[in-house]
Amino acid sequence: MSNVTVCVRFRPLSPRERNAHGEAICITSLDEKSFSFKDDKEEKSMFCFDRVFYPGSSQSEVYEFIAMPIIQDIMNATNGTIFTYGQTGAGKTYSMEGPNFPDSQEKGLLPRVVDGLFESLRSSDEVHCTVKLSMVEIYMEKIRDLLDLAKDNLQILESKVQGIYLSEVTEIAVMDPADALKCLSRGISNRAVGETQMNMASSRSHCIYIFIVQQKSTKDGMVKTGKLMLVDLAGSEKVEKTNAQGKVLEEAKSINKSLSSLGKVINALTTGRMNHIPYRDSKLTRILQDGLGGNSRTALLCCCSPSSTDASESLSTLRFGTRTKYLKTPLRVNMNEDKSKSDQVIQHGVGSESCERILNRLRQNMTEEDVNLLEQLFVLEGIFFDPKSISAAELEDMAMKTITELQQAVGELKDTNLKLQRENRILKRKLLAGQELLHRCARYYVEDQHFLVKIYRLFNSFWAWILN
Repeated sequence: MSNVTVCVRFRPLSPRERNAHGEAICITSLDEKSFSFKDDKEEKSMFCFDRVFYPGSSQSEVYEFIAMPIIQDIMNATNGTIFTYGQTGAGKTYSMEGPNFPDSQEKGLLPRVVDGLFESLRSSDEVHCTVKLSMVEIYMEKIRDLLDLAKDNLQILESKVQGIYLSEVTEIAVMDPADALKCLSRGISNRAVGETQMNMASSRSHCIYIFIVQQKSTKDGMVKTGKLMLVDLAGSEKVEKTNAQGKVLEEAKSINKSLSSLGKVINALTTGRMNHIPYRDSKLTRILQDGLGGNSRTALLCCCSPSSTDASESLSTLRFGTRTKYLKTPLRVNMNEDKSKSDQVIQHGVGSESCERILNRLRQNMTEEDVNLLEQLFVLEGIFFDPKSISAAELEDMAMKTITELQQAVGELKDTNLKLQRENRILKRKLLAGQELLHRCARYYVEDQHFLVKIYRLFNSFWAWILN
């Protein structure tokens, strides 16, 4: 188990804050881990976190403390999550991307992580490495693919091997930092932003950057996989301060609702008072499920304004960070055999004992020819395999896939059955109509033999029409 690393970063006072209220601030530095905070009622509290970054701190300091240990974990085939939290205009996107991404000298976490990942991969010996990049945003409770805007409502899925993942999300293989930054720049340009009184370019969505790092050993074919998620959360907003109206107001409501769901999940995980963790209450908490309570080393950067005018919002952010400090996440190494070898095992696993028992039972009630045909079908569908040669997680995924396919087949059979029942009812109605017509003709014209012959021929024609 690993505790979530929680850090706080105070940005410098903005020109707006200086012009309106001078140099009034609500924090007093004690050391690199603690500070005194004065709320809007002039009451003081002391807070302590893993690290506090004061207004003079650099982007490189933030990266080295928060991201570098997690990058090392990614190289060792574990997962990592870094997310920023705080009110709108508190410096989250600045900390994550830096100004004028990606060309600024004050690069944020994202471009530094890209450089750090590829630098670590270059030092790996006897390993073939691939890096895949995805980028999505959660806007108005819909997940949009920022690398392919045609995909504007991605679905969240879960498996034992992959954990939480996005169905059909665009994954781009990047070869070097320049290639990665080019893709990220394209995605960032597609992100939803808007102007409020608190921020000229306020993020109107939660943005998630996903890196999948795969390392395949050239010696034994073992594959190590690490997933890193960087999450730039949209800022919480007070409508009376942002003066949001119309579409911007609806966006603010959606943002605040998802952040409220995040707070509920944190409370449920840290207090132990709830048997059910409400991950599914929002798309945000569902995507962050692994980072909050699953297989991941997680870091939270709480971004705050030091201004006394924002004391209540900063206090709310600090309390969120304090609760998150008590989170523990399990860590698991993601390591499997070469996928191609696993596929070969699945295709050639017919000789296992369990498969032979199934075939022997089938032979008791079926011909040898039919059993052989079934055996070939099972091999083609991947049902027969050697369970000793693949991991338990892969077995479970295969079982879930088979169950899903069977459920789909059952659904199709039900649909076919309903269709046949409808056709059967139509045929019965036609038959009853024909019988009624025949009885009427026989009752009124029974003495007319010549007419009966005509009726008989008519009935035969009618019956042939029913059968066709």
